[in-house]
Amino acid sequence: MTLIEKFGDEPLVAIVVGSERDLQHASKAAEVLKKLGIPYEIRVLSAHRNPEELDKYIRETPAKIFIAMAGLSAALPGYIASRTDRPVIGVPLAVALMGLDALLSMVQMPRGVPVAVVGIDNAVNAALLACRILKIAGLVKCECRA
Repeated sequence: MTLIEKFGDEPLVAIVVGSERDLQHASKAAEVLKKLGIPYEIRVLSAHRNPEELDKYIRETPAKIFIAMAGLSAALPGYIASRTDRPVIGVPLAVALMGLDALLSMVQMPRGVPVAVVGIDNAVNAALLACRILKIAGLVKCECRA
């Protein structure tokens, strides 16, 4: 499990990308979370290349919310959502087809595998949505604005 960055002792938000190429987007979400004082960590874990490690991470992380960023087939958010009851926020990335392939993949999750999806490449909104979920759960008290 490649830990890229961590802010705070115990993360409330797990930012997961399937490839190091996607870290530029993860850093945008991290910047917002750090500004709001919300603990997070960033990991590179692929549903395709290392599913066993991803499964272990999903089970063991104390994070309350996952932000999963993916392009192309965008399997990562649905994979995570199928293995946890915690909220999963998907960020479709514009790797090909202007990100429409990833967007459509995420919004068409089967019944019972919910994934909240923000706009293409919109990691900032994913961080703000995570903040709002944590706020109504009483886990943070910050103002959820970028």
